[in-house]
Amino acid sequence: MNQTQQTVDKLLVAFREEAKTSTPKKIIFHGVEGYDVYNPTAPFQWNDQTLMIGRVEKRDSEHSKAIFFQEKAGEFYRLEGMPEYQLQDPYVSFIGGKIVFGGTEIYPHPDDATKLAWRAKFYYGEDLLAMEELVTGPRGMKDIRLIELANGTVGVFSRPQGERGGRGKIGFTVINKLTDLTAEIIDQAPLLDQFIDEEWGGCNEATLLSNGKIGVLGHIAKFSEGDVRHYYPMTFCLDAETGEYSEMKIIAERCNMLPGPSKRPDLEDVLFSAGLVRVENGKAILYTGVSDAETQSIEIPDPFSEYEIYF
Repeated sequence: MNQTQQTVDKLLVAFREEAKTSTPKKIIFHGVEGYDVYNPTAPFQWNDQTLMIGRVEKRDSEHSKAIFFQEKAGEFYRLEGMPEYQLQDPYVSFIGGKIVFGGTEIYPHPDDATKLAWRAKFYYGEDLLAMEELVTGPRGMKDIRLIELANGTVGVFSRPQGERGGRGKIGFTVINKLTDLTAEIIDQAPLLDQFIDEEWGGCNEATLLSNGKIGVLGHIAKFSEGDVRHYYPMTFCLDAETGEYSEMKIIAERCNMLPGPSKRPDLEDVLFSAGLVRVENGKAILYTGVSDAETQSIEIPDPFSEYEIYF
């Protein structure tokens, strides 16, 4: 636990040594023709329905809507009558009997009218049709994630950038209850020492394991020449009580998925972890945004099983 910093290149070597073949598939969305749907939530249950919230936007735009879709016969159909949010990269969890929904809001940069700024927005409630605003995160921070822990407290993952976080590091802290959450608490979460300065990463989803520890699904990323981005889904285990955490492991790369479009040439090698659903027989279904243009899933060995056994 709490190993040294790791790099994309070393993690890729380890992944490719153990990689097993599997069959990826594209997730089909209906009701938003002419728009891309990517970086969604994992499928979740609400009112006996299987839903997914997707980031919906034009190929040439960063202005997104978070839209609700319902699963029918393996495909997803726009769910009429649901609210739409002006958010990127939607996220959902269940804490203290409440649904918690969030995403990234973009808005004009306060210091440079030619640029956009971003921050996380969170809503909560007992009904998706009657959500209240919970908190607005710190300016410039994405990938804030929340999880209810075994003792009823709430784990908070952050990802500062800039002076404190460089290109992006994962922070973690614990609060007593959901309504204690503030931008200041998020901003001050202690950082994990996982990434070298030239690379970055974030938490995309947190899962409470059978031993009370947290299985983290995230991403690790780097640039290559020409500012080409390379994103890889990864996992690690975190003990919320001790603060200790395991080494990261890459669990998929772009070549494992089906060929498809890319929003821009510099985004072709991007898999953005959306969510992971654990299934039977030691398997899991990984959902990812692919090249900032579509959504795919792939069955993989359950990456959290070993954390329940060894940590």
